[in-house]
Amino acid sequence: MTEEPGTGSPTRLIVGPFNRVEGDLEVRLEIDGGAVSAAYVNSPLFRGFERILEGRAPLDALVVAPRICGICSVSQSHAAALALAGVQGLEAPRNGVLATNLMMATENIADHLTHFHLFFMPDFARSAYADRPWFAQVEERFKAAQGTSVRRALAARTELFHILGLLGGKWPHTLTIQPGGVARAVDSRDRVRLLAIVGAFHRFLETSLFGAPLDAVLALSSIEDLDHWRRHGPTGDFRLFLDIAEDLDLAHLGRAYDRFLSHGAYPSPDGGHLYRRGTFADGWDAPYDPGAVAEHHRFSRMAGQDRPHAPFAGSTVPDGADEEGYSWCKAPRLAGRPYETGAIARQLIDGHPLIRALVARDGANVQSRVVARLLEKARTTRAMEGWLRGIDLAGPWCVQGDMPTTAQAIGLTEAARGALGHWLRVEQGRIAGYQIIAPTTWNFSPRDLDGVPGPLEQALVGAPVQPGEHSPLSVQHIVRSFDPCMVCTVH
Repeated sequence: MTEEPGTGSPTRLIVGPFNRVEGDLEVRLEIDGGAVSAAYVNSPLFRGFERILEGRAPLDALVVAPRICGICSVSQSHAAALALAGVQGLEAPRNGVLATNLMMATENIADHLTHFHLFFMPDFARSAYADRPWFAQVEERFKAAQGTSVRRALAARTELFHILGLLGGKWPHTLTIQPGGVARAVDSRDRVRLLAIVGAFHRFLETSLFGAPLDAVLALSSIEDLDHWRRHGPTGDFRLFLDIAEDLDLAHLGRAYDRFLSHGAYPSPDGGHLYRRGTFADGWDAPYDPGAVAEHHRFSRMAGQDRPHAPFAGSTVPDGADEEGYSWCKAPRLAGRPYETGAIARQLIDGHPLIRALVARDGANVQSRVVARLLEKARTTRAMEGWLRGIDLAGPWCVQGDMPTTAQAIGLTEAARGALGHWLRVEQGRIAGYQIIAPTTWNFSPRDLDGVPGPLEQALVGAPVQPGEHSPLSVQHIVRSFDPCMVCTVH
């Protein structure tokens, strides 16, 4: 922490590197009057996957893109496959769509599980909270590597990943997801095993996380319902989190712009998505137009800082000599404005009444982001059971097509952390351009050409900083409420 005595200038504090975050993250804070007055989010690593893909055969994207990240690899596979399907004009058969949904859901649910049990809740087992009435329970359940809930969650996650073994052959970096569907069929014995795995995870949610039948969780539709659960509900980890959120007033911590976007999650073979595609801003629903997306490089260490870049015409040219850029992350904007993405965006845009009510009252914040993630886990688990029963064991799983010499297409999907898009341009039979906008690129973006902060930078403004804090707890709670994946950010 540094300060200029007698000048009245804000105290400056650099927080990082953050632990329990995928990749590298550093945040520079300006603190005035015991609270954050400005934040600058730095992704201090450059990886360059977009450059690696240029000049390759288009189908190489199925191998290269998933290696952007070990924990989001199925999502990257899906986005790449959708972009390739677009340039080839392919539409996957029903079984291919459902099998892909099952693999995507497994990875996303496992990520939500890991976030809550290993990344987010252990912060409340710190000694700084030792005087709180809930501390003993949190320490017993969530202390790093020791908590009873942590151990149960890790066991449940291990069993859940058997789905990816059966459907994808391996995880991460499965090659089963293809532009025209999936490369592996399921037989009747597989389906019985898969239903048993999902059923076991269903029971874990009911007995450990929620302490109640999933139907009771799915019935939560109002703030009054949530308050009743906190005061009178079963003694699962969900209720414990609600107690913490009430005590620490997490509903008034970490609010950004209240503008949200979702590419739509888990497409239906009959059209639409399980969680709708769209945007929500200024209290209104609106369609999502990928043509309105552009990336700003003004405070990124990239060439081309003087203008916004539409992804099909975008570039990833690092400028190591740049002195004004403070991050390797670009600044994506929709119609010139920053948007938040993630589970809260999906559930809000899909019209979940509880999430709509929470956002209407207090916006997106630490509490509402976590509640949305937990509710989504219950909703998606129930959907997985339906997808398995909807598979036609005698039906087709994949279709083939020819690769055109020249074409372009977008692959839009939803990773656990939010909207993921791959913009693919093919010329003379090779990849001429490949631009990726990942969820944490949206949420952790730096300032844009107009100097407007990214969503996390805005969410950190107003966060309280206690005297002597060098890594403020409030800042850590806000950062982790977005569940950052920094290696995807700097792909």
